Amino acid sequence: METQFARVRPAADVDAERIAEIFARSWTLAYTGIIPRLQLEGYIRRRGADWWARAARSGDPPLLLEAGGVIAGYATCGRSRARQTFKGEIYELYLDPVYQGLGLGVHLFESCRQVLDERGLEGLLVWALCDNRGACEFYRRRGGRPVGEALEQFGDTTVAKMAFGWS
Repeated sequence: METQFARVRPAADVDAERIAEIFARSWTLAYTGIIPRLQLEGYIRRRGADWWARAARSGDPPLLLEAGGVIAGYATCGRSRARQTFKGEIYELYLDPVYQGLGLGVHLFESCRQVLDERGLEGLLVWALCDNRGACEFYRRRGGRPVGEALEQFGDTTVAKMAFGWS
């Protein structure tokens, strides 16, 4: 999907450093105070440039959103891991914090939906931590309805998460 300002394309291994930077910046902003510091730092450390280079070389690389020629965000999506009712799932959708609030997340979200539709994966599922109010509101504004809840463990901390679904 492309506009004059933004386009979405598959990641390549040369993008790995920038994806790792976006991952670290967006996760730090989204999850500080929700995920314990040591666990959050561990996730960020494990998913550095080498991890993202391998992901880019996989058969299903992340989608990158470029805004004005700069990689502003990424998403991963595919077959739903949790539900039979929803065949497609967006696993991750993150923007560099400097690009948040500009409508670019909608562009990336719709690109994921298009990819899932092209793969014949009807119905969409997205999980978000309940305390990540920005993400929950984003998915509600996109028409997602709560379809499930679960708990996730981060060290000694248990965090509630919500599944949003689209038919």
